[in-house]
Amino acid sequence: MVMTVLAQKKKTAVEEHGQLSIQGQYLVNQKGDIVQLNGMSLFWSQWQPQFYNETTVKNLVKGWGVQVVRAAMAVEHEGYLTHPEREKAKIIQVIEAAVQEGIYVVVDWHDHHAHDHQQAAIQFFSEIAQEYGAYPNVIYETYNEPLQVSWSKVLKPYHEAVIQAIRTYDANNVIVCGTPYWSQRVDEAAMDPIEEDNIAYTLHFYAGTHGQQLRTRAEKAIKQGLPIFVTEFGTTKASGDGGVYPEETKEWWRFMQEHYLSWCNWSIADKAESSAAVLPETTPVQLLSDTVLTTSGRLLRKKLLDQ
Repeated sequence: MVMTVLAQKKKTAVEEHGQLSIQGQYLVNQKGDIVQLNGMSLFWSQWQPQFYNETTVKNLVKGWGVQVVRAAMAVEHEGYLTHPEREKAKIIQVIEAAVQEGIYVVVDWHDHHAHDHQQAAIQFFSEIAQEYGAYPNVIYETYNEPLQVSWSKVLKPYHEAVIQAIRTYDANNVIVCGTPYWSQRVDEAAMDPIEEDNIAYTLHFYAGTHGQQLRTRAEKAIKQGLPIFVTEFGTTKASGDGGVYPEETKEWWRFMQEHYLSWCNWSIADKAESSAAVLPETTPVQLLSDTVLTTSGRLLRKKLLDQ
């Protein structure tokens, strides 16, 4: 007798993990198991609109193995504040593609002065939560990179207001909150955390600029029970340029693996700078090709496929 064994289709990230939540300092799945999501961030939406579509997401899943994609919706600089419907439409395309492909999507309010735009943020996140909050795919990032402002006096009240708006329509999905000094002072948030369920805190780093000092600070916050999500990191200096630092990046990967920190790399962009994952004039269709990858892109794609 000849038996044919059909290969079982691999589960998508959302099929495997389902509804995410925060338990202690960990991101966990629907079974309560610790989850570490790995993926890529898109670039500022107003400057790289060509990647905000289904083709990009589909090819990142198929050819890169991403479990999460970050949609970095520009707020200032001719972004949402000037063109709200145009920028929101880009985010919706990415959300719907993520749902279709069965991965998670970080909906990022990509702003350095979000506390000055609180009502606009409330409006945007209220609409997204109302339309997509029922999907377990969605993760909200309410403030990309605050600058040198107080956590307790400025950022925490801002986050609490936006969280309240989101929770009006979405009681469950994880919300990630930006921390002071370009989302590096997670230790300040650890001293005065937000008293809500399913809240994580943002840590950003660039391997060529940030090293052991920032890891020590992050580890201190983790030991205090702070859940951290690295929604953005680069393999370069903080400028996004100046070459790639593979050994320093690998040191950060070891740290994130040790502490089960989910991450998104900056970025899927064809900008002529070191942190861009693809070469200038690359299209979403070409994301499956090795020939369009930059040094950083090759490093990231290999890492993602090796997970």
